[in-house]
Amino acid sequence: MNTPKINTAPAATNQEQKPLTLHGSSVSYFTGKLENYLRVKGVPYRLQSIQMPGDFKKIKAAVGVEQMPAIQLADGRWLTDSSKIIEWFETQSPGRALIPDDPVQAFFCFLIEDYADEWLWRPAMHYRWHYPVGAQFASRTIVDEMSSGVPLPGAFKRLWITQRQRRYFTAGDGITPKNVEGVERIYLRLLEQLQAIFEQRDFILGGRPSLADIGLAGPFFRHFAFDPVPLEILRNKAPAVLEWVARLWNTRMDQCSGSWQEGIPEDLTPLLNDIGQHYLPYLNANAMAVEQGQEGFDVSVAGVDYRGARASRYRVWCLQQLRERYQGLPAQAAQTVRDKLEASSCWQPLWAYATLPLLPEQEQGLPFSGNNNALGVER
Repeated sequence: MNTPKINTAPAATNQEQKPLTLHGSSVSYFTGKLENYLRVKGVPYRLQSIQMPGDFKKIKAAVGVEQMPAIQLADGRWLTDSSKIIEWFETQSPGRALIPDDPVQAFFCFLIEDYADEWLWRPAMHYRWHYPVGAQFASRTIVDEMSSGVPLPGAFKRLWITQRQRRYFTAGDGITPKNVEGVERIYLRLLEQLQAIFEQRDFILGGRPSLADIGLAGPFFRHFAFDPVPLEILRNKAPAVLEWVARLWNTRMDQCSGSWQEGIPEDLTPLLNDIGQHYLPYLNANAMAVEQGQEGFDVSVAGVDYRGARASRYRVWCLQQLRERYQGLPAQAAQTVRDKLEASSCWQPLWAYATLPLLPEQEQGLPFSGNNNALGVER
């Protein structure tokens, strides 16, 4: 299972380039996000399955954190953090951009990407590890792909993986038997929101992919459209969304003739409402927990109670990034964005926490070096 998988469809303009190496996993949230980006942009790459534990030590030595995915460029340089990797590639790689030139559209692409990265992670991990059929499928795949060289019985390794993931990312991250229904409603609402969009157009902003599509590929490509429980729901409730997953994977920007609509489509409002009513309040509660030195915290979000959610210093930085992106907007664009944020319940929680508890130079150096990312999880 450790044989590198070669991407066979680079853009014509990149065919002479040596492929970069994407160190990750075929079941990884953020590896899938980066694969979608690299394919859409036509960047030649090969996927190299990380082998535990040795490869994580090599990655930490290169970029400062034990996390996947990580990219090693053909010239030997290493990159980490999927969001900052994509931003860097957008400045380096030729071809049509995925981050819009329009500052209003760009801001909302970054907002949706951040929401997909840091909030949809919760239902994605829940569906994978809560249900026995999902846990059996994922643990077997991970063990076969990433730990074939560990000299322990497969059953023991699968049990260890399942217990670890539940300890850190489901039961250990605020999901209890009492709020399972609420966590699953996040996914069901998302399917309803996206089904309405993809019944009308191919991608979030129109006829070509944007950063918003790439961000949503994280939870969808290697989780919701891959794991048995959410995939069955996806097939039955949102077939247009399932088609979008395949369409994004099969799209190349150098061959895509579609264009983006002007402005922010009105049918994104329900999705933005969820960001304002669920994700941003959670980020504020997380910031308070970090400031108070708590490892876990309790929070009620839109009527769903989370008990013992894991505090994340990285997510404090994510909130700061959103604020800085707004503050960097030209005046007219800033007003347009503010009007949209106020209409979708996002404005007040974006600024509710007065002074964020950031460390000096936190996350500086990304994507070439990282720090302060607790647990060394996927990013």
